[in-house]
Amino acid sequence: IQLGGLGIITFTTLIILALGRRLSLRHESLAGTELSISDEVDHRRLAYDVVRFTLIFEAVGALLLYLLWVPRFGWGGATWHAIFHAVSAFCNAGFSTFTDSVMGFQRDPATLLVVASLIVLGGIGFLVLEELYLRRKGWMRVKHMALSLHTRIVLGTTVALLVGGWIFFAAFEWRGALEGLGMLDRLMNALFMSTTARTAGFNSIDYAMAGDDTNFLTIIFMSIGGSPGSTAGGLKTTTFALIGLLALSRLRGDQIVSLAGRSVPEETIQRAVGLFVLAFGVVTAAIFGYAFTELGGGRHGGAPFLDHMFEAVSAFNTVGLSLGVTPELSTGGRSLTIALMFMGRVGPLVFAAALARKARRTAAIRYSYEDVVIG
Repeated sequence: IQLGGLGIITFTTLIILALGRRLSLRHESLAGTELSISDEVDHRRLAYDVVRFTLIFEAVGALLLYLLWVPRFGWGGATWHAIFHAVSAFCNAGFSTFTDSVMGFQRDPATLLVVASLIVLGGIGFLVLEELYLRRKGWMRVKHMALSLHTRIVLGTTVALLVGGWIFFAAFEWRGALEGLGMLDRLMNALFMSTTARTAGFNSIDYAMAGDDTNFLTIIFMSIGGSPGSTAGGLKTTTFALIGLLALSRLRGDQIVSLAGRSVPEETIQRAVGLFVLAFGVVTAAIFGYAFTELGGGRHGGAPFLDHMFEAVSAFNTVGLSLGVTPELSTGGRSLTIALMFMGRVGPLVFAAALARKARRTAAIRYSYEDVVIG
């Protein structure tokens, strides 16, 4: 888990820096902005800070979990559990040393809060962590003291998703999977559900016992995922935010997507749309594949189909949550799940790396325009 987490976040961060390379003067004048992250963050220093931040956050998380779990497991027994869960949570892996994940801590809000904090820190991306660190240390130039648009979008979208999911999950399951818990425990478990749904994979409730509204909202959250340059998977918060801003700008009749006094380059918008279309196409094909291999083309109710839709989205976005159908998958279904996990982790990176190439082929001719009716 640790090697995979460090390798993925280092690789993705460098790709994002390549995608966000400094614009030419002409492009800056058109976009009205410049990417301060790529100016201030040194590649070599960032790679060093990735390892440093990872070890610091995991060490602090392991220590807090150790202190919380000593009364339950003893001074020696708590060590391995604390270290394992700190690494697994920060790397958004979702693996647990307990057979029921963290369901045994439903009435332990402190444990859920520590695990959720590690998930969020690992999922917001090291570009954001690095910029916050440099800003805190005052190393940025005066004109760059304001947070970059990337960081503001990541932080704003993350907070909105966490709070929105917290409210909806609490409302959906207050009389459902959370029934029987105290008020504080219900609120903390709802917040944990909002946090872990975006690619972490831990569960403090049995999702097979949750309602369809909860599970469908979880599917949406799993699709969004974490942030670029992080240990999380999914479409990423910035992709989700840019597509929303694109739709809003088109409804307003604006040709340029802008936010907080800055315009987003058209290339970035096109990449966001491309990633969305790619992910949507793969997941749709996978759901069709599950319908063929697992449902056999028969006429079933809505629940089995939703279960396999949940499975496909969870696998592609490397979440690890399930409604209990994983052990029952056929050989074809398991092979499809393996392929989805591999494509979900590697495919978007390869696609992004291809888009990051500087060399571009210039067409010798351009055909005349002809419009097409849409809508």
